[in-house]
Amino acid sequence: MRVIGIIAEFNPFHAGHEYLIREAKRLTGDPRAVVMTVMSGPFTQRGTLAVSPKHVRARQALVSGADVAVELPFTFACAPSERFASGAVELLYRTGVVTDLAFGIDCKDPSLLLELSKVDPDEEVLHNALKEGMSFPAARAEAVLRAYKGDADPVIAADTLRQPNSILALDYLRACRRLNTGFRIHMIPRKPGHSATDARERLLSSDTSSVSSIADHLNGIIPDKALSVMLASLSSKDFRIPSYDEYMTDAALAVRRSSDLTATAYMTDGLDGFIRNNIGGDLATRHFTMPRIRRALASLMTGQTGSYVDKEKHVRYIRILGFTNEGRYCLKIMGKCARLPIISNCSDALESYSSDPSLKEQFELDLLANDIYARYASMEPGYEWNIPPVRVKIK
Repeated sequence: MRVIGIIAEFNPFHAGHEYLIREAKRLTGDPRAVVMTVMSGPFTQRGTLAVSPKHVRARQALVSGADVAVELPFTFACAPSERFASGAVELLYRTGVVTDLAFGIDCKDPSLLLELSKVDPDEEVLHNALKEGMSFPAARAEAVLRAYKGDADPVIAADTLRQPNSILALDYLRACRRLNTGFRIHMIPRKPGHSATDARERLLSSDTSSVSSIADHLNGIIPDKALSVMLASLSSKDFRIPSYDEYMTDAALAVRRSSDLTATAYMTDGLDGFIRNNIGGDLATRHFTMPRIRRALASLMTGQTGSYVDKEKHVRYIRILGFTNEGRYCLKIMGKCARLPIISNCSDALESYSSDPSLKEQFELDLLANDIYARYASMEPGYEWNIPPVRVKIK
């Protein structure tokens, strides 16, 4: 059985995601290939609240071609590219069933990305670029480019590294090589016009209290089945689109209440002082990217410390968010092959608490992140204790 891993946030799910799933299945040459997607939970890699709850996004993926949806723990989901990729690839590897990995790319030459993924960044160039105020992603791209000794045109190599998702793609490839996963890799060029950023902007420019307004703004951007899932959940008042302004107001209060921010994850290199001095105003700066600032604030809100991030390098469990009938068969096999505990309901985690303190610490951080999300999405605290994995029957 071929099982294709796809790492995504579905924030929101859009036509490009549907295309990625369909194309990944096509490239395997196996019409019965299973797609297992690893999803971010309540917080995204860029540190923002997801536009809809994870169980809604899981259902959208499942009605649009995926077969199994699992959750990437908060400490890896809301993290820099390298940590995000490392956690997601390890999770797929530890399932014991994934055979392929597929992801979208923006560059025209996948072979060049593969070549660049084998280049270790020049540490001196990286250090000097950061010292000069360059953002970490840009500095790392520059350090890779300076260390590259291959035959590709330097201009083309530089352009490849500057594409929006190239650094993440390189980190997926490096994680696969480091773990010796043996995955077959499928790098799929993205189709123009399919952008999560554009979809979010359209969503947030709508009247988010009006289901009809949201439908008007997202029609044609989100596939019909996936859009119906979101609209039905909004109509039933299962959640509301989280308010970023409300969240940032509370984050500002948390900053002002804290006497010392230095223990918080990602509050290094003077970011703690910068945030304290500017939290009420414009946080945009050349030295600190907004994703890093948001990840630091998310860590503050959840109590995630820098020491925890430094010591915790591994995913401790596989959290099942949903599955189809085909996916259910895959999960039965995974139950025999997985090299991590499988958690379908929150109560499953409790059984491992006493024997695995690391699992407990990672899972409780997830629970807190979800409770924080619930506050801004008008959901009950502890809601996920009462929501079983999504089951979608595909005819």
